Amino acid sequence: MQDARDPVCEVKDAVCDGLRKMGDFSYAILPKDVAHALGDLKKAVLSQIRSCLERDIMWIDDRVAGGDRLREEWREKCQQQTSAEQM
Repeated sequence: MQDARDPVCEVKDAVCDGLRKMGDFSYAILPKDVAHALGDLKKAVLSQIRSCLERDIMWIDDRVAGGDRLREEWREKCQQQTSAEQM
């Protein structure tokens, strides 16, 4: 019995191959040095974007940790006020 996903995978592979060929063509029409320089430029831009995203992720993690600390401080203050009012 044939797997139901095989046709889908074949179509996906064909589309990916077509896109890969189009990418190859887009660099093949350029002179070699220009193609390599363009590739290096694109990689540098993507590296900077990745760096910015990593910094943003670290910033979010720090803010969440700061929020946890504040929440704990508030909880402790509320407990202190409640115990002071009960006395």
